[in-house]
Order: sequence, then C-alpha cells, then structure tokens
Amino acid sequence: MNILKDPWAALFFVGFVIYTATRARYARPTRGLERVHRQVDALEKGLLLLVIPSSLLLPLLFLFTPLLNFANYELPKFVPPLGAVVMLLAIWLFWRSHADLGLNWSATLEVRKDHQLVTNGVYRRIRHPMYASIFLFSAAQAMLLQNWLAGFSALVPFTLLYLIRTPREEQMMVSIFGDEYRRYMQRTGRLIPRLW
Repeated sequence: MNILKDPWAALFFVGFVIYTATRARYARPTRGLERVHRQVDALEKGLLLLVIPSSLLLPLLFLFTPLLNFANYELPKFVPPLGAVVMLLAIWLFWRSHADLGLNWSATLEVRKDHQLVTNGVYRRIRHPMYASIFLFSAAQAMLLQNWLAGFSALVPFTLLYLIRTPREEQMMVSIFGDEYRRYMQRTGRLIPRLW
C-alpha cells in the first residue's frame, strides 16, 4: 500500500479527502432547488462518466493496492514539495470558488430559479476559478502520486471535459444573462486573471 510507504501519497490522500468534503459541503444545500434551465445531454453525461471514475478510482487503487505499481516513476526531490504547495493553492481556490458561488453552483450545466451572475470574490477576474482549481489539483496529483496512471488520471480526462464543456457553459450563460455576461467575459480571463 503506497499510502503507508510514501508520505507524499499520504499527503495527497489528506488533500483528496478535504477536496471531496468541500464539494459535498457545498452540494448539499443546492439539492432540491428548482431548475429553470438544464443542459444535461448525452455528451455531458459521457464527460462526467469519463472524469469522475478515473479521477477517483485510479488514485485510490494506487494508494491502497499494489496493482498500479508497474507504472511508477520517480521525480526529482524538489517536485513533491512543490506539488504540496500547488495542492494547497488548489484546495483554497476550490473552496473559495464554491463559497463565492453559494447556491448558484451546480455540478452540471444548469441554472436554478433566482440564479445570479456572480462577479465578486475570485470570480471578479476569473470566469472559471473552479476549473482552474481542478487543473491545479490535477497537476499536484501528478507531482505527489508518482505513477503514470494514478498521477495523470484526473488531468487528461478533465482537460477533455474542460475543452468541450466550457464553450457550452459560456453559451448557456450568454443565453441567460445576455450582454451582462458578454461584458463579464470581456473583463475576465477564463482560467487566469486578465490583468489588462
């Protein structure tokens, strides 16, 4: 079991639990809220079916069984501590994104009754800070879990989800919020702040 042998793997597991608990904490209050627009088609479901199992199952297999050890690799000694810093930043941004969205958050492409366009907090300069946090966490995972399968199990499928879903999400937001969202797009970056 890699979690017992490798302190960086153990640290990843702690971050993984915090990350998952953060999502659960903010998902709970949104259950049962009335939806006014839902765009969950076969493509959206397929993307979620690709991302969720791979980003959960492979790291847990690596942490708690020797099944994936054939794909282990070794990084320079400075990389795992850097991964720990990136993971902390990812967890903070993930939490802050959820906290700033409040009841406006959804795991899928949908809008609920009384949905508001959130443009404060971390959304002031970044349109998709939650996606940015997932990219950061996925990068940290590759630095902390030194295994080709478990380390990259979130990054590759999430990149695919991001590339397909983000234009659809932004189109949905334009259809609901119109020029207000277009202006918001002009003054913000998708994943990193627009500083000019």
